[in-house]
Amino acid sequence: MAKIILYNVDTQALEIFHLNESATMPYVYGRTMTVGEFRGSSRSTVLWSTTAAMEAWNATRRSYGAPIPFRYAFKRIWEGGHGRQSQHYAGVSFDVGQALTQQERNRIYNTARNLDVWSYVEPISMTPTWVHFDKRQGPPACRAGYPTLRIGSRGVYVLVLQDALNALGYNTYTLDGAFGNNTRNALISFQRNNNLRADGIAGCNTWTRLVDEAVGIGRTPTVIDP
Repeated sequence: MAKIILYNVDTQALEIFHLNESATMPYVYGRTMTVGEFRGSSRSTVLWSTTAAMEAWNATRRSYGAPIPFRYAFKRIWEGGHGRQSQHYAGVSFDVGQALTQQERNRIYNTARNLDVWSYVEPISMTPTWVHFDKRQGPPACRAGYPTLRIGSRGVYVLVLQDALNALGYNTYTLDGAFGNNTRNALISFQRNNNLRADGIAGCNTWTRLVDEAVGIGRTPTVIDP
């Protein structure tokens, strides 16, 4: 049984679901993506994504008209396996088609590009044996990556922020995707200990330092599983 946190981009609500591995992901049509498929190799008991990512998947799957197998979607930041500010840690990124032919991958790539429902579709020259697309939200705090967050922010990037802080021992007391006073206090402590401007805002410098320390460090005693 997994806890799924879905950020509804229309209502800004963080919707909670408890589903078996074989259940269909919330907001996904038919059985085109199960919880287990979305989880991939992550061992987390809690997963998260956005309604926008699920709807972009639906549009792509309908247009492609055939199964789109994939191996990599969600990971928690301390599990690692992806780049520093990877959208996989936000649950809005998919690496698909590893088991398909190049012709089939080309068709998925063209489908994703032509639909214009994804924020980013990686050039096929950069992903020769898979297709990458994601539904990132922006604008990013740095040239690419995660957006600036401050008190009152909500969504999957707050979950990434809270997850990283907790893994590093800066207690936010919850993993809920809502940037409140506890998250701000934890962030200020992290900033002070890393000679950053202690303003309680996750901007470019703070994100850069935070992901450098948190990505792939493994589960620590202070990780929260809500």
